[in-house]
Parts: sequence; C-alpha cells; structure tokens
Amino acid sequence: MLFYTLRVREQILDIMEKTCGARMTFNYDCIGGVMQDLHPDFVKDVHALLDVLPANIKEYNKIFTGNVIAKNRMENVGILTRHDAISWAVTGPNGRGSGWACDVRKCEPYSIYSELEFDEVVRTEGDSMARFKVRMDEMVQSARIIEQLIDNIPEGDYCVKVPKVIKLPAGNWFKMVEGCRGTFGVYIESDGTANPYRLKLATPCLPAAAVVDHITDGQKIADLITIGGSLDYIVPDIDR
Repeated sequence: MLFYTLRVREQILDIMEKTCGARMTFNYDCIGGVMQDLHPDFVKDVHALLDVLPANIKEYNKIFTGNVIAKNRMENVGILTRHDAISWAVTGPNGRGSGWACDVRKCEPYSIYSELEFDEVVRTEGDSMARFKVRMDEMVQSARIIEQLIDNIPEGDYCVKVPKVIKLPAGNWFKMVEGCRGTFGVYIESDGTANPYRLKLATPCLPAAAVVDHITDGQKIADLITIGGSLDYIVPDIDR
C-alpha cells in the first residue's frame, strides 16, 4: 500500500520543489505572505495532480480499505468514543473518526473557508479503520477545495513589507487553524514590548499521544502499531 501512495507523494513534492526549492522543509510561508512567487508551472502541475487523484484513491480503497487482513487488524481496534475524544481534546481526523464534528474550518471559519464548498467528514465507529477512512475521504474534500481555488489565484505582491521589529499592543490573543492532524492553536500575551510576555502553542499531537494508554487498555501488543499509526501523531509536533 505504501508504494502505491508514494507515486502521488512524489508528484506533490515535485510541485513544492519547483516553487520553493525544497521537498520536505518548505520554508515558504512568512509574515507578510510567501517567500517567492509561484513557479510558472504551478497551476498546470496542480491540474495534472487533480486529474490522477480520483483513480489513485479508488485504487487505494480496492487494495487496502476492503482488504480482509486490513479490516481484521483495524476494525474494532483502538476504539475512541466521542466523549473521550472531547475529554482528551483529540481533534482532527482522530476526533472526527469518533463522531466529533471539530473541523475549525467549519465551526470557526477563517480565511476564505466560509466561501468554499466542502464537506466535514465524520464517522462514528471510533476505531482505527474509521480514522483511516476519514483521512481517505478528506483527500477527496481537499481536492474539491483545490479545484475551487487553483484557477482563481489573485495577482499582486507575494510578500508585502512588514516592520523589522513587530510590537503587539498590550493584551492577549488566541487563534486556531485546522492542521492536517487537528486543531493548531497559538496563544500570545503581550506587554507591549518587542518580545512576547507569553507564547503558548496548542498542537494536536500531544492529546493524540496522551490518549494511547487509555484506548490500548485490553488490546493486544500487536495492535499498538495499528492504533499508533491510525492516530498519526509525530514527535516534533509534541516536542515543539
């Protein structure tokens, strides 16, 4: 299954490499916009990606989702209830796989998400298979979003000038966005100087890792690989 998905992954990384010169650590977004303008082939390459995605996703479902081995290893394994997802603040695909409609783009829209048509994918089973299926379906929704945007990229400066030293007025702010693994929040408290009095990052992977002990209780040791993989937490996000 991994090797089938690597084809599209390479296609995506090729697009990013053309634009920002890197395949993994993009370093493209910055205060004021982005580091440089899009590559001339960007729109064409994204359309080529959108053209092959439906057939690829169909292939993934044929090979893996309905596979009897995958179903036996994932269904009813590592069940996270909706109540526990909310209690442990497990957001993103993991929370939505447990029936919790927690997509920030829907419940607290930002940027232009309120103007776009896409569905919030929610499943109620709460097991490893549900979390996997949510991610599969969200690829389809991501493609829907990109299709609405790719031919409507506005002209203009890609990076506006900002002061070299940014001072926030005294006060506090909290903002959330929907990351690929769940809700990513930033809290800043300012005393009016150039350095924040307090900066707190609320990342989605720490709750996902914290709940592992709870949902693996009574499971087999071999199921830990399935459960950890379906939760998809990563150490850099936890460490931050």
